[in-house]
Order: sequence, then structure tokens, then C-alpha cells
Amino acid sequence: MQAATKNAYPKLDEVARAVLETPADRPAIEFNKQWIEWGALSALARQIDDLLVRFDIRPGGTVALVARNHPSAIISLVALLAARVNIRMIYPFQSATSIANELESLAPDAVIAAINDFGDEILTTLNSQHIAGIALRGLEAECVVDRAEREPSQSHTEDIDSDELGIDILTSGTTGRPKPFRISYKMIVRDMLANSAAGAGGQSDPQALEPVLLYFPVGNISGLYTTLPAILGGRRIVLLDRFNVHDWHDFVLRYRPVVGGMPPAAIQMVLDANIPKEDLASIKFFGAGAAPLDPAVQQAFEDRYGIPILLSYGATEFGGPVTRMTPDMHAKDGHKKIGTVGKAMPGVKLRVVSQDSGEPLPAGEVGILEVVSPRIGPQWIRTSDLAVLDEDGYLFHHGRADGAIIRGGFKILPETVEKALLTHPAVSAAAVVGIRDQRLGQVPAAAVILKPGQQADETVLGDHLRERLLKTHIPTTWRFVEELPRTKLSFKVDQAAVRKLFE
Repeated sequence: MQAATKNAYPKLDEVARAVLETPADRPAIEFNKQWIEWGALSALARQIDDLLVRFDIRPGGTVALVARNHPSAIISLVALLAARVNIRMIYPFQSATSIANELESLAPDAVIAAINDFGDEILTTLNSQHIAGIALRGLEAECVVDRAEREPSQSHTEDIDSDELGIDILTSGTTGRPKPFRISYKMIVRDMLANSAAGAGGQSDPQALEPVLLYFPVGNISGLYTTLPAILGGRRIVLLDRFNVHDWHDFVLRYRPVVGGMPPAAIQMVLDANIPKEDLASIKFFGAGAAPLDPAVQQAFEDRYGIPILLSYGATEFGGPVTRMTPDMHAKDGHKKIGTVGKAMPGVKLRVVSQDSGEPLPAGEVGILEVVSPRIGPQWIRTSDLAVLDEDGYLFHHGRADGAIIRGGFKILPETVEKALLTHPAVSAAAVVGIRDQRLGQVPAAAVILKPGQQADETVLGDHLRERLLKTHIPTTWRFVEELPRTKLSFKVDQAAVRKLFE
């Protein structure tokens, strides 16, 4: 494969096929303290490709992937890229009803998921919609629903342009309600792989490098930004099904990485675990993003461990990060800019505008953040984030203008939870707010009015929501009230007063 130049990048499907040719005996992914070699992963990829051929799913078709953090899901992603199909990520931590409804709405050619995810409700949907089902059982792939009576995905697809292909994920809500967003094959190569062994033509031996620790959900923007460069670059991977301090600490002790990182919500967890300073001595700086970090927590961590935390800011709608704090910035200004998410990355433009007039504001004033991301195009993208740009060009995040709750990196619109609560026959009214959580930053809390003569408790309403929403949206605290506090002039629900109910 030729090395990428400024204006020429390798084709993503060729990168995927090349990494699947890695010698069979080379270690690929450590999962549950067991190393899996490339031979086993490549064999699974061939099984998936054989099933795509059997189902007549051609380049340009669409396959939904219920991507749990498991080696089989990661190699399924690689196999689908090699097959040049469109991939729709399905969030796995939701009810079977929600997954079935999403699949019925999307109508993909096939769905790939762990065998335990194929419950009766999902199987019924696949059969009724003639969607093929590929189950992952360990490191084996098998057909659970055939694709009978459905037309081929494309008629003339061998010459399909890579710009037309992509991975569809849901946005996080930075610019409004979550919506599907396509990350094109071209964007993946240009913006995710450019600095990896895969994007550089694989000129150095990636196996000589220290392993990469992966714990972000594979199916979101942070997960893709960490997973794809590692797996397509042939790096050894240590995979966690989800972040936990014990396994992160174990990784640091075993492999002594120079660069560390974790979700912002986990930094307080490290402080609470009282990990000895000498255990982290190899780490020169920390990267953190995907959610705000309390400046007091950042200061406490840096004071205890002497490791700079380099924050970044981005969103799915921007195609990834748009600002970052660098080691040089931190050395120069870190002590007086605590809490900043850094400066604009090359090509990025930032401005803060008035929430009322939309006019640009001077440095130091709080307003709505707007961004130009060169990955997306020249247009200004309006966010729902309150921010400040100081006189030196540093960006400070000041929360959400739309009241969104950021729970450990997951963004929750209160009205989404409120509307779901109102579908329960016992609920008359509901208000959902974010309350502070030491570990996750914020969690949702619900104040509920029940209809006269009706009964329901937090268990009943929580179960009701689990059938309709992601687990991250379920309130952790409940109050059952006679009336909701409202503003005097507009009689709207007074969010600040609701929040006080939980203080």
C-alpha cells in the first residue's frame, strides 16, 4: 500500500483488508486478560464476509451493528469496512423493544449482534421485514435469520465511490436533538487514520508499540476515534467492556504508558481510589474529553499526581474534536487557565454569539458557541453550548443553553425523558433536571405529579422508561409532588426551583 500524501489517502476498504492479512500468530486483542491472535479474528471476518455474500449484500448495502465492547464486534466493524457497506451503529444498552423499533425504522439489509441480543421481539422484526440476522457467538458468526424475499441491496455497486459510503451514528445533542450523522469512509481515512500506522502506509511495526487501552463504546464518536486507528493500524489492543478504575490501574502498571487518558467522570474515581502517585509515574500528561470536567477536580488531580490534564472539546456534528489543550499550552498557561478545553485546532474557527441577537460577543462574555469545522465544511455550526472565548483564544465551556444533562459524556434532553414519562397512564405531569454527581458530573432527576386515584412509584416508572429510552436516561432520583414549581409571568416550569427539590 502506498503511503498517504497530502492529497491522496489509501482506500479504507483496502486498509481493512490489509490488516486482516496480519500473520495469524500475532497478538491482536487482550480481553478478560486473555490474548486473541489475528488468526482467530481474521477467521471471524471471513465468516461474516461469507454470510454477506450468501445474503447478496453488495457494496453500498447497509448493515446495522449492535456494537458491544467485545473483540467480535470490533472485527465485525473491520469486516464490514472491507466489504464496502454502509454501517449503522445501534446503541446496545437499550431495551429489546427500542432496538426492534429502530431496526424496523431503518430497514437495513442485515444486522450483526451478539447472540444474546437476538430475543423474540427482535427476531420477529427481522423476519417480518426480511432483514438478515448474523449472530456473534464468541468468535464465531452464524445466521439466525435468512434474507429471503428481499431484493439485492444494490444493482451496480462495484464502482461505488467511497465518498458515498460511511458509518452512521447518532449525534450527542450538541447542536440539538440527537440525529443520524454520517462519518464517511473518506473522513475516517483523512481525519482518524492520518497519523496512525494505517494512514501512514504501515511503515513501522505497530506491534512494537505499547498496547492501546480501549473502553469508550465502540459505536459513538469517541469510540470510533480510538478504536479505528488502533485496530486498522495493527496495534495491540487491551479492550475493556466498560471503563473501571481497577482495570485501568492494572493496565498502567503492566504497560507503563507515557500518555494516559480517561473519561472526565473517571478522574474523580481515580482520586477516590487513592492510587499511589508512583503507580502513575510513567504518565507525562493526561488527555480527557467527551464531557465537562469540574475545574476543582482537575486541580486536585494535578496537585496530587503532578500530571497535566489536557482537555479537548468536540462533537459528532463536527466530525470529532475542534479544540484541544497541548502540553506546550499547559506549560505556558495551564496554571492560570484551569478548566479550559484549549484553543481551536488547525483550520477550526470559533466564535461566541449573543443568545438573543446572534451577534458575535467580545472576549470574556458568555454566549452560544458557533464552530466552523474543516472536516464538515465552511459553514458555521451553531451549538447548544454556552461558552467563553478569552482574550488569548482559550475556550471555556459553561454548560448547556438547552438544559441538556451531560451524564458522564452522554447528553440527555430533559424533554425526551418527560415525554416518555407522560405516556404512562398514571402520570399527569413531569419535570426532569440534571443534578450534580461527583463521579458522572450530572445525572437526571425527575419530579412527577400522579393523576388523581392513580398509583406508581419509581420502580414502576423506571421500568416504563427502560422500555422506551436508553439506560443513561433513567432518573437516579425521584420526587412525587402535588404541583410543579412554575414561573410567575409565563407559568412555565421553573427549572431552578425543580432542581432545589433535590437539594
